[in-house]
Amino acid sequence: MADSKQLLDRFLKYVRVNTRSNPNSDTIPSDPKEVDFLNELSYELKDIGMKNVRTNEKSGYVFADLPSNIDQKVPKIGFISHVDTADFNSEHVHPQIVKDYDGKTVINLDKDGKYKLDPNVFPTLKKYAGQTLVTTDGSTLLGADDKAGVAEIMTAMKYLIDHPEIKHGDIVIGFGPDEEIGTGADQFDVTDFGADFAYTVDGGPLGDLEYETFNAAAATIKFNGTDVHPGDAYGVMVNASQLAIDFHNQLPKDQRPENTKDRQGFYYLLAIDGVTDHAKLDYIIRDHDKDKFNERKEFIQKLVDQFNEKYGDGRVELEMHDEYYNMAEVIKKDMTPINIAKDAMNEVGIKPNIYPVRGGTDGSKISFLGIPTPNLFAGPENMHGRFEYVSLQTMEKAVDLIVKISEDVAKE
Repeated sequence: MADSKQLLDRFLKYVRVNTRSNPNSDTIPSDPKEVDFLNELSYELKDIGMKNVRTNEKSGYVFADLPSNIDQKVPKIGFISHVDTADFNSEHVHPQIVKDYDGKTVINLDKDGKYKLDPNVFPTLKKYAGQTLVTTDGSTLLGADDKAGVAEIMTAMKYLIDHPEIKHGDIVIGFGPDEEIGTGADQFDVTDFGADFAYTVDGGPLGDLEYETFNAAAATIKFNGTDVHPGDAYGVMVNASQLAIDFHNQLPKDQRPENTKDRQGFYYLLAIDGVTDHAKLDYIIRDHDKDKFNERKEFIQKLVDQFNEKYGDGRVELEMHDEYYNMAEVIKKDMTPINIAKDAMNEVGIKPNIYPVRGGTDGSKISFLGIPTPNLFAGPENMHGRFEYVSLQTMEKAVDLIVKISEDVAKE
C-alpha cells in the first residue's frame, strides 16, 4: 500500500537534519534546530493537503487535521511522533542503504570496518533477510527514533488524501519536540489536539504494541565536601567524590539496567561528576509497579538521610521528581484503542507483540492528561547509537497500519 520510494526519500531527508534535544536548556522546544525542523514539517503538512496546520506556542508541537470524509460521527483519532533524537552524535548523519540483505552478512558501517553490524552480535539482523535496511555510517546515530514515525505518519496522511475512496473519520496528527529528554509532552494541549484516543508511532520492531510503561523519576544527588591539603587531611577532609562512590555502592547491584529484564525495575546511574570539594550523581529510577516505584524513591531518600546523619546535615542534597507514570493505569479502563490496533494489525498481516515496554513515550504523559495513547511500532533496532538501523519494509507496514486503523475506526 505504502509508496516505498516516497517513504524512503522522506525518511532520508529527515534523518540528515540534526534535531538533537538539549537537556540543559530551559526553552520549549529545547533547541532551535527542533524549531526549524518543525517549521519545515508545517510547510510539508500544508503542501500535502492537511488542514488547520498550527504550532502550539506552549508545547512547540505542530498539529494538523485531516477532516472526516464520512457522514456518521465516529471517534476522532490521533497519531503522534517526536522529532528530536537522543544523546549521541547527530551531526552529519549519512544514512546508508543495504538492499536485499541476506540476514547473515556482516555489514561494515565505516570504511575502515571498525564498526559493524554483525548478526552474531546483533541477532535481530537475521529476521530481515531479503529486506532493505537503512544504517548509519558508524559515526552517528540514525535518528529512526523517531523520524521513522514522522515519515510513516506523513506518508500515511498523504496516502489517505490521495485515496478519498478510503473512508475515515476526523484525524489529527502531532509532531513534537524533546521526547528524548523527558519534557516533550509536559505542555501538550489535549483540548487543541482534540482526539478521543491516539497512538504514538514511536516503538521498535514490527508488531510492537505497547500500553504498559515504566513509572519514572529522576534524581540528582549532590555531595558537599571539605577540601584540605591531603597531608593535613586526617580527621578534617571529607572527600565528596568518595561520598558519591560510597553512596552508589549502597544501591543493589542486581537492580541496574544491565541486570534486569521484563517487569524488573532499576536504578540507573546516568552521570557522575566530582572533585574533593563537590560531587554529583544523576539517576533515573524506573518500575512498572507503582508501589515498588514509590519504595525505590523512599530508599533513595533514606540513604540521603543516613549519609547526612553520619557526615552532618547538608553534606548530601537530593533533588528528585517524577517524570511519567505507567499508562496502563489509564488504558486498562478502556481497551478500545488496543483492540482496534490488534485487529488492524491482523488485517494487514502483522502479528501483534504486546509486552510491557521498558521505557516510556510521550503517550505516557498524554494518557494521564486525558487522551489514552498507546504506542505502535515504527521499526528502529539498536536505537540511540551508531548501530541503529531500520527496515524499509517494516516502515511500509507501519504506514499500512496507520491507514488501516483510520479505516477501521470509521467502520466502528
